[in-house]
Amino acid sequence: MKSSVSIALAVAAFAGLSISAPARASADLAQKKNCMSCHTVQKKVVGPAFKDVAAKYAGQKDATERLTQKVLKGGSGAWGPVFMPAMKDANPPVSEAEARQLVQWVMQQK
Repeated sequence: MKSSVSIALAVAAFAGLSISAPARASADLAQKKNCMSCHTVQKKVVGPAFKDVAAKYAGQKDATERLTQKVLKGGSGAWGPVFMPAMKDANPPVSEAEARQLVQWVMQQK
């Protein structure tokens, strides 16, 4: 009986870690991929604050795909004249899977 309780607690602890890990992993990924050179979560720097991006695109069904492509290909106009370079060509480059993970994390910011 004691063993099954220990296993249940271990599974619950692991589940809690796996639920919170992606958000932290994405913040770390944003740092690693130099996103934080131009963005922060709470306020505009060169590019918009991630919380503002999340608010602007909240509820839009195609937001993740559109923003993933924006990260990969770059662009300008949505937030003013400052150009966002194509992150697929950046150093270090951002893969499509990483861009999608970053966008999903950004869309969770408040």
